Amino acid sequence: MSSEKSFAQRNARVSRPERLQVDFLPRAIDEMVPRDHRCRIVWRFVESLDLEPFYETIQVTDSKAGRSSIAPEILISLWLMATLDGISSAREINRRCKTDLIYMWICGGVSVNYHTISDFRCDHVEKLNDILTSSVASLIKQGFVTLAEIGQDGMRVRAAAGSSSFRRKPTLDELHKHAKAHVEALEEERRRQDESNDDDDDPPSRTRREAAADRAAREREQRIARAIEESEKLRDKKRKDKEKVRTSTTDPDARRMKMGDGGTRPAVNVQFASDSDARVIVGVEVSGDGTDGGKLPPMLDQIEDRYGIIPERALVDSAYATQDSVQQAESVGCAVVSTVPRSEQLRRHGKDPHQRQRRDNDEYEAFRKRMAEAEYQELYKKRPSVAELPNADCRNRGLTQLRIRGLTKATAVALWHALTFNLLRMVHMGAIA
Repeated sequence: MSSEKSFAQRNARVSRPERLQVDFLPRAIDEMVPRDHRCRIVWRFVESLDLEPFYETIQVTDSKAGRSSIAPEILISLWLMATLDGISSAREINRRCKTDLIYMWICGGVSVNYHTISDFRCDHVEKLNDILTSSVASLIKQGFVTLAEIGQDGMRVRAAAGSSSFRRKPTLDELHKHAKAHVEALEEERRRQDESNDDDDDPPSRTRREAAADRAAREREQRIARAIEESEKLRDKKRKDKEKVRTSTTDPDARRMKMGDGGTRPAVNVQFASDSDARVIVGVEVSGDGTDGGKLPPMLDQIEDRYGIIPERALVDSAYATQDSVQQAESVGCAVVSTVPRSEQLRRHGKDPHQRQRRDNDEYEAFRKRMAEAEYQELYKKRPSVAELPNADCRNRGLTQLRIRGLTKATAVALWHALTFNLLRMVHMGAIA
């Protein structure tokens, strides 16, 4: 390509970049962020929360020496903003805190690092649960949420474990023996190094690489031990084919589940319950169960524990409408609204699916008759907009693949998504200016 400029280029009057020019622009970063940007809404929401439990864990005070801790408002706002942007990497958030104006505005000049950001995401599950409860309770007090009717649905989220990490019990025992021997060998090696350095005036400190290797070995041994425990639990539950039970050595809580595309991969089951009127998430549960059967009664118990209210109706699909689940829900005053399981099969055999069947209890008979009424069949049509809306929104924001391991940390990630979804709904309802 020729470097000579054409006649038009030489004669055209244009403004070109001058990157060596020194400018002094005394502008506050607050002036550079639009007044209606959603980061300001995130910050106002966080400021409205009761963050006393987060501050109680901070040990540095005015009377104690030490580096100042990062304000919890900053870290909470960073994760809410990152979830809004579909970011799940602590390193990416850390990078944006140095290059992205919005994240720089949230930090307000406070220095953060990816390790602190990463730890904060999963270290406060109970506190995040309390934030969800208090924020929804505030909406109940304002009249936005009634909890008279809820919808519940689950989704499979890909776990941070490979399919090849699943092993049977004999292989797990062998791997655990080798992992334990490796940890003992490392400990013996470190002990010898410490003894050889006792005579040195200035013995060398353990390198970060050695410390990381020791930590990785211990964590692997612990994960395999957990995998053995989970394997024993699964073997106790199975009546046959106990020897075929496999658990993952990288994420013992993950299970092979059938995904939306029909494939089977390691995943966890994330359950959201939503209020039918406000469409906000009111309950969150994460488990390793590959089916939604039996998930409704625990969610009703959770809602009662959180808000002291039992919903009058629950909109769920047929996977939830097992006989035990319907019986437990109806016994506490919650009417199950769902399609009747195996309806087509019963019709093919000349039976009415809305009439009592041979093994039905009284509660399930009432459920069958209820779903024969046009009123409840019309009510069931609301289920997708109530129960499936949060799942779709969270998937669009990245809740498809976990970067962390374990049900506790997975619950933390699900709570961040629930809080973010509710924040957007609160803005839509006018609960946040």
